[in-house]
Amino acid sequence: MTAVTDEGNGKGKGNGKGIGKRIAFGNGIGIGTGKSDGGPSDKGPSGGGRSGGRKDGRWDDGLIARRAAAADAHEDGEPAPGTPDQDDPQPQVEAYVPSGGPLPPRLDALRELVGLSRARLDRDSLAEAGRVLDEAAARQRLSSRHTVIAVAGATGSGKSTLFNALAGAPISDTGLRRPTTSQPIACSWTDGAAGLLDRLAVPGRLRRRPHPGPAASDEALQGLVLVDLPDHDSAATEHRDQVDRVLALVDAVIWVVDPEKYADAALHERYLRPLAGHAEVTFVVLNQTDRLPGDAADLVLDDLRRLLDEDGIALGEHGEPGATVMSLSALTGDGVPELREVVGRFVQDRTAATRRLWADIDAAAARLRPVYVAEGRPGLGERAREEFTDRLAEAVGAAAAGEAAEREWRRNAGRACGTPWLRLWRWYENRGLPGSLDRMGQALTPPEEELTARQRVEQAVRIVADAAADGLPGPWAQAVREAAFHGAKGLPEALDELAVKAGAPGVSRRGGGTAGAQGISGTPLGGRAAKPPRPKWWPAAVLAQVSMTLLQIFGGLWLTGQIIGVLEPGLVTPALVMLAGVVGGPLVEWSCAAAIRGPARRYGQDAERRLREAAAGCGRARVLDPVAAELVRYREVRERYVTVTEFSTTGR
Repeated sequence: MTAVTDEGNGKGKGNGKGIGKRIAFGNGIGIGTGKSDGGPSDKGPSGGGRSGGRKDGRWDDGLIARRAAAADAHEDGEPAPGTPDQDDPQPQVEAYVPSGGPLPPRLDALRELVGLSRARLDRDSLAEAGRVLDEAAARQRLSSRHTVIAVAGATGSGKSTLFNALAGAPISDTGLRRPTTSQPIACSWTDGAAGLLDRLAVPGRLRRRPHPGPAASDEALQGLVLVDLPDHDSAATEHRDQVDRVLALVDAVIWVVDPEKYADAALHERYLRPLAGHAEVTFVVLNQTDRLPGDAADLVLDDLRRLLDEDGIALGEHGEPGATVMSLSALTGDGVPELREVVGRFVQDRTAATRRLWADIDAAAARLRPVYVAEGRPGLGERAREEFTDRLAEAVGAAAAGEAAEREWRRNAGRACGTPWLRLWRWYENRGLPGSLDRMGQALTPPEEELTARQRVEQAVRIVADAAADGLPGPWAQAVREAAFHGAKGLPEALDELAVKAGAPGVSRRGGGTAGAQGISGTPLGGRAAKPPRPKWWPAAVLAQVSMTLLQIFGGLWLTGQIIGVLEPGLVTPALVMLAGVVGGPLVEWSCAAAIRGPARRYGQDAERRLREAAAGCGRARVLDPVAAELVRYREVRERYVTVTEFSTTGR
């Protein structure tokens, strides 16, 4: 066997004539392939290149060919191993260009989704999506003319034998000693795969070309990069780590199972079931059928299909896209040509990388579903907003302030329109003596009521936050609650300030030099309550009350003068004058009290409305708006997530 590495940057010429053919694969997509009987033509980075044609049965690719020839001469004609990777010249690589379709929008949407979510989700939740984006970018920078297929299997399954059968040469060691394969070995049918193999970390000494013969010249396999992996169930941990690493990077995988271990739980639970969404880039090959008598191979193959179906892997039957399941014997060659034909169609389709990226995005989206898909329709409804406003208004005492404003209006009307004697009596009662009603009202402010008001504010914030977060995924529900509680830190103090500015009689005190009542925040409230406006008819009522008072005084003086003999006797007239003043005063006061009921009620309602609107505005600015902003952010990322998943759910 002559085996040299695929690292030449020379230029080959083919004088053959191209033959076009159309190949249908998987889901019925037809592609056109060109067939030529000449070698590929590649230029090196400098635009020139060494001769890349074969000379005397050997690939002449400059330095590598000379070293291979020297090694052959030194070993008396024995095949030389591949040369180290650092000595390989860099070939020209055709960058991967995804075809027009939904894949680029899905990648863009996933990238935006990760960017918008970094501040809300933990790093572990976005790790898989970030890895998919990184690997997609890395794969798109590399060759689109090559398809990387890994051959994986358990110990003794015969994967290395199958690898050699496909390559047409004993490239990978086989034998009874386990593990036989300790590092990935790659076989590339064409030049230009160095970047892909570098990405897989396959060293240059383990990079091979197929042995000259039918396998190497098979036009359908041009562009294939076949990688033989260590055993996935190897006792050596580093072997299993290499398998996991390479499987995450290749375009497709051929799983080789044998009649003894095809139902191994390690294979199904660790690999096949988690990669069920990658069915279109998965081949499952039942090897060693030569060991099964009669129709036992068909029975085992049917049972293998059943297990794959239980794993959730779609099977490519009846023209539907899915995994390819075959049986063969790599040792005897039975079924190998059929597998080579299927792999050739798969390679020439040149959509394996796109399908792999598509499946990776599906898997990442499935993992992200719990943190993006909400139950129901979360958000802040009008009812929740109104209930929040009602609770804040109750906490700030809007209704009590309205009632106090109404009483203040009536009190002012009574002072203005009441009789002087009644006003004098009220002044005597409220002159500030210990035990008076006003002093008791100013001095006694139950602390439990103040504490209750603060608790009402906290309860209102907690209820509206829970209503907004209801049905949201955990991280976004937590973000909504944090936004609400952060905005509510200064809410009691802001409500107290609003109450003072509104001049609510229920929370402000008229004593200019003394401390006022304590507000929701527990801090003293000072200031002078706003005086109710005086109606236009009050001066007339005051004049009427003054007139009644003057009549009382005049009638009384008249009677007094008659009694002491200063005036002529005549009790009827002064008595009537005095009686008119005595009766007229209360009558004017009663009329004024009846007239002020409507205005006083409207004044109280207006005071309650103003304080309620002020509390609602404060709550909206500090709590509702931040919560709404978090909900808008969630809707934005939810739209990006729908873009990532919509093609997966509706088909492509």
